[in-house]
Amino acid sequence: MTLLRLFLVLLLIAAIAVGVVFFLGKPVEVKPAQAIAAIGDSTEAHFVVTGRHGAKFFSAALEQNGKRQVVFEDKQKSQQATRFYDFTIGKKQATFLTEGPAKLIVTAKANDTWGATAQATLDVAIVLRPPLVSADGLQHYINQGGSELVMLEVAGNWTEAGVRVGPHTARSFPMPGEPEDSKRRFSLFPFSYDLPPETIPVVFARNAAGTEATATFWVKLFPKKFQSSTIELTDENMRKVLADLDPNGSGDLVTRFVHFNRDVRKQNNQTLADLRLKTAHKILWSGPFEAILGKRESYFADHRTYMYQGKKVDEQVHLGFDIAAHEHMPVKAENSGVVVWAGRLGIYGNAVVLDHGYGVQTLYGHMSRIDVKEGDAITKLQSLGVSGSTGLAFGDHVHLSMLVEGVQVNPIEWWDEHWIHDRILSKIGPGARAGGSVAEHPAAHTATKTRPRIAGKHRHKR
Repeated sequence: MTLLRLFLVLLLIAAIAVGVVFFLGKPVEVKPAQAIAAIGDSTEAHFVVTGRHGAKFFSAALEQNGKRQVVFEDKQKSQQATRFYDFTIGKKQATFLTEGPAKLIVTAKANDTWGATAQATLDVAIVLRPPLVSADGLQHYINQGGSELVMLEVAGNWTEAGVRVGPHTARSFPMPGEPEDSKRRFSLFPFSYDLPPETIPVVFARNAAGTEATATFWVKLFPKKFQSSTIELTDENMRKVLADLDPNGSGDLVTRFVHFNRDVRKQNNQTLADLRLKTAHKILWSGPFEAILGKRESYFADHRTYMYQGKKVDEQVHLGFDIAAHEHMPVKAENSGVVVWAGRLGIYGNAVVLDHGYGVQTLYGHMSRIDVKEGDAITKLQSLGVSGSTGLAFGDHVHLSMLVEGVQVNPIEWWDEHWIHDRILSKIGPGARAGGSVAEHPAAHTATKTRPRIAGKHRHKR
Protein backbone atom coordinates (compact mmCIF):
# COMPACT_ATOMS: atom_id res chain seq x y z
CA MET A 1 0.00 0.00 0.00
CA THR A 2 1.52 3.28 -1.06
CA LEU A 3 1.86 6.15 1.37
CA LEU A 4 -0.73 8.13 -0.57
CA ARG A 5 -3.26 5.32 -0.43
CA LEU A 6 -2.57 4.83 3.31
CA PHE A 7 -3.08 8.55 3.89
CA LEU A 8 -6.42 8.48 2.06
CA VAL A 9 -7.59 5.49 4.10
CA LEU A 10 -6.64 7.19 7.37
CA LEU A 11 -8.37 10.37 6.23
CA LEU A 12 -11.52 8.38 5.44
CA ILE A 13 -11.43 6.67 8.85
CA ALA A 14 -11.03 10.02 10.58
CA ALA A 15 -13.98 11.45 8.66
CA ILE A 16 -16.13 8.47 9.59
CA ALA A 17 -15.10 8.82 13.24
CA VAL A 18 -16.01 12.50 13.26
CA GLY A 19 -19.36 11.64 11.67
CA VAL A 20 -20.01 8.94 14.26
CA VAL A 21 -19.19 11.33 17.09
CA PHE A 22 -21.41 13.97 15.57
CA PHE A 23 -24.26 11.54 15.00
CA LEU A 24 -24.08 9.61 18.27
CA GLY A 25 -22.81 12.33 20.57
CA LYS A 26 -25.46 14.97 20.17
CA PRO A 27 -26.60 16.11 23.66
CA VAL A 28 -30.18 16.05 24.86
CA GLU A 29 -32.25 19.11 25.73
CA VAL A 30 -33.82 19.34 29.20
CA LYS A 31 -36.44 21.87 30.30
CA PRO A 32 -39.45 22.12 32.64
CA ALA A 33 -42.73 20.90 31.13
CA GLN A 34 -44.52 23.24 33.56
CA ALA A 35 -43.18 26.37 35.17
CA ILE A 36 -42.04 25.98 38.78
CA ALA A 37 -42.70 29.17 40.73
CA ALA A 38 -41.90 27.82 44.18
CA ILE A 39 -41.15 24.64 46.08
CA GLY A 40 -42.71 23.67 49.41
CA ASP A 41 -42.81 20.60 51.62
CA SER A 42 -43.84 18.44 48.67
CA THR A 43 -44.21 20.00 45.23
CA GLU A 44 -44.85 18.26 41.92
CA ALA A 45 -42.25 18.83 39.21
CA HIS A 46 -42.55 17.97 35.52
CA PHE A 47 -39.60 17.98 33.08
CA VAL A 48 -39.21 16.96 29.45
CA VAL A 49 -36.01 15.62 27.87
CA THR A 50 -35.64 15.48 24.10
CA GLY A 51 -32.85 13.87 22.10
CA ARG A 52 -32.29 11.85 18.97
CA HIS A 53 -31.57 8.60 20.83
CA GLY A 54 -33.42 9.26 24.05
CA ALA A 55 -31.95 9.54 27.55
CA LYS A 56 -30.21 7.10 29.89
CA PHE A 57 -29.93 9.20 33.02
CA PHE A 58 -31.88 11.98 34.71
CA SER A 59 -31.46 13.60 38.11
CA ALA A 60 -32.73 16.61 40.04
CA ALA A 61 -30.99 18.26 42.98
CA LEU A 62 -31.84 21.12 45.31
CA GLU A 63 -29.15 23.53 46.45
CA GLN A 64 -29.35 26.21 49.14
CA ASN A 65 -26.81 27.94 51.37
CA GLY A 66 -23.95 25.70 50.23
CA LYS A 67 -25.86 22.47 50.81
CA ARG A 68 -26.97 20.17 48.01
CA GLN A 69 -29.22 17.09 47.92
CA VAL A 70 -30.23 14.86 45.00
CA VAL A 71 -34.01 14.55 45.33
CA PHE A 72 -34.80 12.45 42.26
CA GLU A 73 -32.86 10.09 40.01
CA ASP A 74 -33.78 7.85 37.09
CA LYS A 75 -31.12 5.62 35.45
CA GLN A 76 -33.51 3.77 33.16
CA LYS A 77 -32.42 3.87 29.52
CA SER A 78 -34.98 4.94 26.96
CA GLN A 79 -34.81 5.35 23.19
CA GLN A 80 -37.85 7.63 23.14
CA ALA A 81 -36.96 10.91 21.46
CA THR A 82 -39.16 12.73 23.98
CA ARG A 83 -39.43 11.57 27.55
CA PHE A 84 -41.29 13.10 30.49
CA TYR A 85 -40.13 12.90 34.10
CA ASP A 86 -42.70 13.53 36.84
CA PHE A 87 -41.56 13.58 40.45
CA THR A 88 -42.05 15.27 43.82
CA ILE A 89 -39.51 17.57 45.43
CA GLY A 90 -39.38 19.68 48.57
CA LYS A 91 -38.36 19.79 52.19
CA LYS A 92 -39.41 16.16 52.67
CA GLN A 93 -36.61 15.19 50.26
CA ALA A 94 -34.11 17.90 51.31
CA THR A 95 -34.58 18.55 55.02
CA PHE A 96 -32.03 21.40 55.16
CA LEU A 97 -34.30 23.71 53.13
CA THR A 98 -35.47 26.96 54.69
CA GLU A 99 -37.71 29.70 53.31
CA GLY A 100 -35.91 31.82 50.74
CA PRO A 101 -34.15 31.48 47.35
CA ALA A 102 -32.66 28.19 46.19
CA LYS A 103 -31.60 26.45 43.01
CA LEU A 104 -33.06 23.40 41.27
CA ILE A 105 -30.43 21.66 39.15
CA VAL A 106 -31.53 19.00 36.65
CA THR A 107 -29.13 16.82 34.65
CA ALA A 108 -29.76 14.45 31.74
CA LYS A 109 -27.47 12.23 29.66
CA ALA A 110 -28.03 11.19 26.06
CA ASN A 111 -28.67 7.50 25.46
CA ASP A 112 -25.73 6.95 23.09
CA THR A 113 -22.09 5.87 23.23
CA TRP A 114 -20.84 9.25 24.30
CA GLY A 115 -23.55 10.07 26.80
CA ALA A 116 -23.35 13.81 26.33
CA THR A 117 -24.66 15.64 29.41
CA ALA A 118 -27.13 18.52 29.49
CA GLN A 119 -27.92 20.55 32.58
CA ALA A 120 -30.46 23.24 33.51
CA THR A 121 -30.40 25.38 36.64
CA LEU A 122 -33.57 27.09 37.82
CA ASP A 123 -33.84 29.77 40.47
CA VAL A 124 -36.75 28.85 42.75
CA ALA A 125 -38.29 30.13 45.96
CA ILE A 126 -38.71 27.82 48.92
CA VAL A 127 -42.13 28.42 50.49
CA LEU A 128 -42.80 26.41 53.64
CA ARG A 129 -45.47 28.45 55.42
CA PRO A 130 -48.84 26.87 54.50
CA PRO A 131 -52.02 28.75 53.57
CA LEU A 132 -55.06 28.85 55.84
CA VAL A 133 -58.70 29.33 54.83
CA SER A 134 -62.09 29.48 56.53
CA ALA A 135 -65.61 30.06 55.23
CA ASP A 136 -68.47 32.12 56.60
CA GLY A 137 -70.96 30.52 58.98
CA LEU A 138 -74.02 31.29 56.84
CA GLN A 139 -76.53 28.83 55.44
CA HIS A 140 -76.05 28.34 51.70
CA TYR A 141 -78.99 27.10 49.64
CA ILE A 142 -78.03 26.01 46.13
CA ASN A 143 -80.12 24.82 43.21
CA GLN A 144 -78.54 22.13 41.04
CA GLY A 145 -77.49 24.02 37.92
CA GLY A 146 -77.53 27.29 39.86
CA SER A 147 -75.17 29.69 41.67
CA GLU A 148 -74.26 30.76 45.18
CA LEU A 149 -71.87 33.12 46.96
CA VAL A 150 -69.68 32.31 49.96
CA MET A 151 -67.40 34.63 51.90
CA LEU A 152 -64.00 33.36 52.99
CA GLU A 153 -60.95 34.52 54.88
CA VAL A 154 -57.40 33.50 54.06
CA ALA A 155 -54.18 33.64 56.07
CA GLY A 156 -50.65 32.27 56.00
CA ASN A 157 -48.78 32.14 52.71
CA TRP A 158 -51.28 32.09 49.85
CA THR A 159 -51.44 33.19 46.21
CA GLU A 160 -54.93 32.09 45.14
CA ALA A 161 -58.21 31.19 46.81
CA GLY A 162 -61.76 30.33 45.84
CA VAL A 163 -64.30 27.52 45.71
CA ARG A 164 -64.02 24.09 44.14
CA VAL A 165 -67.15 22.11 43.26
CA GLY A 166 -66.26 18.79 41.68
CA PRO A 167 -64.02 19.54 38.66
CA HIS A 168 -64.95 23.23 38.58
CA THR A 169 -62.96 25.97 40.29
CA ALA A 170 -64.28 29.47 40.92
CA ARG A 171 -61.95 32.33 41.79
CA SER A 172 -62.35 34.63 44.73
CA PHE A 173 -62.41 38.42 44.71
CA PRO A 174 -61.57 40.89 47.50
CA MET A 175 -64.52 42.24 49.41
CA PRO A 176 -65.67 45.47 47.71
CA GLY A 177 -63.53 48.47 48.53
CA GLU A 178 -60.57 46.35 49.66
CA PRO A 179 -57.24 45.80 47.80
CA GLU A 180 -56.75 42.88 45.42
CA ASP A 181 -54.63 41.00 47.97
CA SER A 182 -57.19 41.40 50.76
CA LYS A 183 -57.60 38.39 53.04
CA ARG A 184 -61.33 39.05 53.26
CA ARG A 185 -62.77 37.65 50.05
CA PHE A 186 -65.83 36.14 48.40
CA SER A 187 -66.45 33.63 45.64
CA LEU A 188 -69.49 33.54 43.36
CA PHE A 189 -69.52 29.91 42.24
CA PRO A 190 -71.65 27.59 40.08
CA PHE A 191 -73.01 24.15 40.92
CA SER A 192 -73.05 22.49 37.51
CA TYR A 193 -76.23 20.74 36.37
CA ASP A 194 -74.36 17.44 35.80
CA LEU A 195 -72.74 17.10 39.23
CA PRO A 196 -74.06 14.45 41.61
CA PRO A 197 -76.24 16.04 44.32
CA GLU A 198 -73.91 14.70 47.01
CA THR A 199 -70.96 16.77 45.66
CA ILE A 200 -69.59 18.90 48.48
CA PRO A 201 -68.31 22.41 47.66
CA VAL A 202 -65.14 23.46 49.48
CA VAL A 203 -63.28 26.74 49.87
CA PHE A 204 -59.56 26.50 49.21
CA ALA A 205 -56.38 28.55 49.46
CA ARG A 206 -53.16 27.60 47.68
CA ASN A 207 -49.65 29.02 47.70
CA ALA A 208 -47.09 29.24 44.89
CA ALA A 209 -45.56 25.90 45.91
CA GLY A 210 -48.89 24.14 45.39
CA THR A 211 -49.60 23.58 49.08
CA GLU A 212 -53.36 23.77 49.57
CA ALA A 213 -55.73 24.18 52.49
CA THR A 214 -59.48 23.50 52.27
CA ALA A 215 -62.57 23.94 54.42
CA THR A 216 -66.21 23.00 54.07
CA PHE A 217 -69.22 25.22 54.74
CA TRP A 218 -72.93 24.73 55.37
CA VAL A 219 -74.70 23.80 52.14
CA LYS A 220 -78.21 22.67 51.32
CA LEU A 221 -78.58 21.51 47.72
CA PHE A 222 -81.90 21.26 45.92
CA PRO A 223 -81.65 18.58 43.21
CA LYS A 224 -83.41 19.34 39.94
CA LYS A 225 -84.90 17.13 37.27
CA PHE A 226 -84.19 18.51 33.81
CA GLN A 227 -86.22 17.96 30.67
CA SER A 228 -85.54 15.55 27.83
CA SER A 229 -86.51 15.87 24.20
CA THR A 230 -86.08 14.11 20.88
CA ILE A 231 -85.02 15.86 17.69
CA GLU A 232 -85.76 14.17 14.39
CA LEU A 233 -83.03 15.02 11.89
CA THR A 234 -83.82 15.35 8.22
CA ASP A 235 -81.52 15.78 5.23
CA GLU A 236 -83.03 19.22 4.74
CA ASN A 237 -82.27 20.60 8.19
CA MET A 238 -78.80 19.05 8.29
CA ARG A 239 -77.96 20.57 4.89
CA LYS A 240 -79.25 23.89 6.17
CA VAL A 241 -76.94 24.08 9.19
CA LEU A 242 -73.96 22.56 7.38
CA ALA A 243 -74.27 25.14 4.61
CA ASP A 244 -73.59 27.75 7.30
CA LEU A 245 -71.11 25.83 9.47
CA ASP A 246 -69.22 23.87 6.81
CA PRO A 247 -69.99 25.40 3.36
CA ASN A 248 -67.03 23.73 1.63
CA GLY A 249 -67.43 20.35 3.30
CA SER A 250 -68.51 17.12 1.69
CA GLY A 251 -69.40 13.61 2.69
CA ASP A 252 -71.99 11.95 4.84
CA LEU A 253 -74.49 14.44 6.28
CA VAL A 254 -74.96 12.66 9.59
CA THR A 255 -71.22 12.30 10.24
CA ARG A 256 -70.63 15.98 9.51
CA PHE A 257 -73.59 17.09 11.60
CA VAL A 258 -72.57 14.98 14.59
CA HIS A 259 -69.03 16.38 14.39
CA PHE A 260 -70.34 19.90 14.88
CA ASN A 261 -73.00 18.89 17.37
CA ARG A 262 -70.53 16.99 19.54
CA ASP A 263 -66.90 18.01 18.94
CA VAL A 264 -67.29 21.63 17.88
CA ARG A 265 -69.88 22.19 20.62
CA LYS A 266 -67.26 21.09 23.17
CA GLN A 267 -64.66 23.44 21.65
CA ASN A 268 -67.09 26.37 21.62
CA ASN A 269 -68.09 25.79 25.24
CA GLN A 270 -64.41 25.82 26.18
CA THR A 271 -64.04 29.18 24.41
CA LEU A 272 -66.97 30.46 26.47
CA ALA A 273 -65.41 29.12 29.66
CA ASP A 274 -62.13 30.89 28.90
CA LEU A 275 -63.92 34.23 28.57
CA ARG A 276 -64.38 34.21 32.36
CA LEU A 277 -60.88 35.68 32.52
CA LYS A 278 -62.22 38.79 30.81
CA THR A 279 -64.30 39.99 33.70
CA ALA A 280 -64.57 43.18 35.73
CA HIS A 281 -63.77 42.98 39.43
CA LYS A 282 -67.00 44.82 40.26
CA ILE A 283 -70.70 44.57 39.54
CA LEU A 284 -71.65 45.97 36.15
CA TRP A 285 -75.27 44.80 36.26
CA SER A 286 -78.12 46.80 37.75
CA GLY A 287 -81.17 45.15 39.29
CA PRO A 288 -82.55 41.84 38.05
CA PHE A 289 -81.71 40.49 34.61
CA GLU A 290 -84.52 41.00 32.11
CA ALA A 291 -85.73 37.81 30.43
CA ILE A 292 -85.88 38.03 26.64
CA LEU A 293 -89.50 38.22 25.58
CA GLY A 294 -90.82 35.50 23.33
CA LYS A 295 -91.81 31.85 23.25
CA ARG A 296 -89.37 29.56 25.06
CA GLU A 297 -88.82 26.64 22.75
CA SER A 298 -86.19 24.83 24.84
CA TYR A 299 -84.99 25.03 28.42
CA PHE A 300 -81.78 24.90 30.40
CA ALA A 301 -80.06 21.48 30.58
CA ASP A 302 -82.54 19.95 28.15
CA HIS A 303 -81.17 16.48 27.30
CA ARG A 304 -81.61 16.04 23.56
CA THR A 305 -81.60 12.77 21.68
CA TYR A 306 -80.96 13.16 17.93
CA MET A 307 -82.66 10.58 15.69
CA TYR A 308 -82.18 9.95 12.00
CA GLN A 309 -84.34 7.47 10.10
CA GLY A 310 -85.35 5.78 13.34
CA LYS A 311 -81.84 5.46 14.79
CA LYS A 312 -80.15 7.46 17.53
CA VAL A 313 -77.11 9.24 16.09
CA ASP A 314 -76.19 11.57 18.95
CA GLU A 315 -77.21 13.01 22.30
CA GLN A 316 -76.24 16.36 23.82
CA VAL A 317 -77.32 18.70 26.59
CA HIS A 318 -78.63 22.12 25.56
CA LEU A 319 -77.28 24.60 28.12
CA GLY A 320 -79.54 27.57 27.64
CA PHE A 321 -82.91 28.84 26.49
CA ASP A 322 -84.08 29.08 22.88
CA ILE A 323 -86.45 32.03 22.53
CA ALA A 324 -88.44 33.04 19.46
CA ALA A 325 -91.03 35.75 18.84
CA HIS A 326 -90.82 36.55 15.13
CA GLU A 327 -88.21 36.48 12.40
CA HIS A 328 -85.34 38.93 12.98
CA MET A 329 -86.62 40.07 16.35
CA PRO A 330 -84.43 42.56 18.27
CA VAL A 331 -81.99 40.88 20.66
CA LYS A 332 -81.68 43.01 23.78
CA ALA A 333 -79.12 42.83 26.58
CA GLU A 334 -80.51 41.22 29.71
CA ASN A 335 -78.49 43.63 31.82
CA SER A 336 -75.74 46.22 31.60
CA GLY A 337 -72.18 45.09 30.93
CA VAL A 338 -69.28 45.12 28.50
CA VAL A 339 -69.00 43.15 25.23
CA VAL A 340 -66.22 40.54 25.47
CA TRP A 341 -67.16 38.64 22.27
CA ALA A 342 -68.89 39.80 19.09
CA GLY A 343 -68.55 37.51 16.08
CA ARG A 344 -68.76 33.95 14.89
CA LEU A 345 -68.69 31.23 17.55
CA GLY A 346 -69.13 27.85 15.89
CA ILE A 347 -72.46 26.21 16.64
CA TYR A 348 -73.73 29.46 18.22
CA GLY A 349 -73.32 31.25 14.88
CA ASN A 350 -73.13 35.02 15.15
CA ALA A 351 -72.85 35.53 18.89
CA VAL A 352 -72.39 38.22 21.53
CA VAL A 353 -71.07 37.64 25.04
CA LEU A 354 -71.56 40.31 27.70
CA ASP A 355 -69.55 40.49 30.89
CA HIS A 356 -71.51 41.72 33.91
CA GLY A 357 -68.66 41.57 36.42
CA TYR A 358 -67.34 39.07 38.98
CA GLY A 359 -67.38 36.23 36.42
CA VAL A 360 -71.07 36.61 35.47
CA GLN A 361 -71.64 36.60 31.69
CA THR A 362 -74.46 36.13 29.17
CA LEU A 363 -74.35 34.64 25.67
CA TYR A 364 -76.70 35.55 22.80
CA GLY A 365 -76.41 33.18 19.84
CA HIS A 366 -77.69 32.44 16.31
CA MET A 367 -78.04 36.15 15.47
CA SER A 368 -78.42 37.25 11.85
CA ARG A 369 -76.83 40.63 12.59
CA ILE A 370 -74.58 41.98 15.32
CA ASP A 371 -74.70 45.69 16.05
CA VAL A 372 -72.05 45.94 18.80
CA LYS A 373 -68.32 45.37 19.03
CA GLU A 374 -65.92 44.02 21.62
CA GLY A 375 -65.23 46.58 24.32
CA ASP A 376 -68.58 48.39 23.99
CA ALA A 377 -70.31 49.38 27.24
CA ILE A 378 -73.92 48.16 27.07
CA THR A 379 -76.93 49.29 29.05
CA LYS A 380 -79.78 47.05 30.13
CA LEU A 381 -82.21 46.30 27.26
CA GLN A 382 -79.90 47.90 24.69
CA SER A 383 -80.18 46.21 21.30
CA LEU A 384 -77.28 43.93 20.42
CA GLY A 385 -78.57 42.98 16.98
CA VAL A 386 -81.34 40.79 15.59
CA SER A 387 -82.17 37.10 15.83
CA GLY A 388 -81.45 34.63 13.09
CA SER A 389 -80.61 31.03 12.32
CA THR A 390 -76.82 31.09 12.02
CA GLY A 391 -74.75 28.24 13.42
CA LEU A 392 -76.51 25.08 14.48
CA ALA A 393 -80.05 26.42 14.33
CA PHE A 394 -82.91 25.05 12.27
CA GLY A 395 -85.02 28.23 12.55
CA ASP A 396 -84.91 31.88 13.51
CA HIS A 397 -84.47 32.40 17.28
CA VAL A 398 -81.98 33.58 19.88
CA HIS A 399 -80.06 31.23 22.13
CA LEU A 400 -79.51 32.62 25.64
CA SER A 401 -76.97 31.19 28.07
CA MET A 402 -75.95 32.40 31.52
CA LEU A 403 -72.42 31.70 32.73
CA VAL A 404 -70.84 31.96 36.17
CA GLU A 405 -67.07 31.48 36.20
CA GLY A 406 -67.27 29.84 32.78
CA VAL A 407 -69.90 27.26 33.76
CA GLN A 408 -73.32 27.57 32.13
CA VAL A 409 -76.07 27.87 34.73
CA ASN A 410 -79.84 28.31 34.83
CA PRO A 411 -80.61 32.00 34.15
CA ILE A 412 -83.97 31.90 35.97
CA GLU A 413 -82.34 32.78 39.29
CA TRP A 414 -80.86 35.92 37.81
CA TRP A 415 -84.31 37.11 36.70
CA ASP A 416 -85.34 37.28 40.35
CA GLU A 417 -84.48 40.53 42.16
CA HIS A 418 -85.03 38.94 45.58
CA TRP A 419 -82.65 36.09 44.77
CA ILE A 420 -79.92 38.53 43.70
CA HIS A 421 -80.38 40.53 46.89
CA ASP A 422 -80.54 37.55 49.25
CA ARG A 423 -77.80 35.42 47.68
CA ILE A 424 -75.34 38.14 46.58
CA LEU A 425 -75.88 41.78 47.54
CA SER A 426 -76.84 41.14 51.16
CA LYS A 427 -73.45 39.46 51.66
CA ILE A 428 -71.03 41.75 49.86
CA GLY A 429 -72.91 45.02 50.29
CA PRO A 430 -73.71 48.00 48.07
CA GLY A 431 -70.01 48.81 47.63
CA ALA A 432 -69.83 46.07 44.98
CA ARG A 433 -72.00 48.04 42.57
CA ALA A 434 -70.55 49.39 39.35
CA GLY A 435 -68.01 52.16 39.56
CA GLY A 436 -65.24 53.54 37.36
CA SER A 437 -65.07 53.65 33.58
CA VAL A 438 -65.32 51.07 30.80
CA ALA A 439 -61.62 51.59 30.13
CA GLU A 440 -60.93 49.69 33.38
CA HIS A 441 -62.55 46.55 31.94
CA PRO A 442 -60.10 43.97 30.48
CA ALA A 443 -62.05 43.80 27.20
CA ALA A 444 -61.81 47.53 26.60
CA HIS A 445 -58.16 47.21 25.67
CA THR A 446 -58.97 44.88 22.76
CA ALA A 447 -61.94 46.79 21.38
CA THR A 448 -62.15 46.99 17.60
CA LYS A 449 -62.40 50.30 15.79
CA THR A 450 -65.33 49.43 13.57
CA ARG A 451 -68.82 48.33 14.43
CA PRO A 452 -69.49 44.94 12.80
CA ARG A 453 -72.78 44.18 11.15
CA ILE A 454 -72.63 40.46 10.60
CA ALA A 455 -75.34 39.02 8.42
CA GLY A 456 -76.21 35.34 8.39
CA LYS A 457 -76.16 33.46 5.10
CA HIS A 458 -79.46 31.68 5.72
CA ARG A 459 -82.75 33.13 6.87
CA HIS A 460 -84.85 30.12 7.54
CA LYS A 461 -88.35 30.61 8.83
CA ARG A 462 -89.23 28.46 11.78
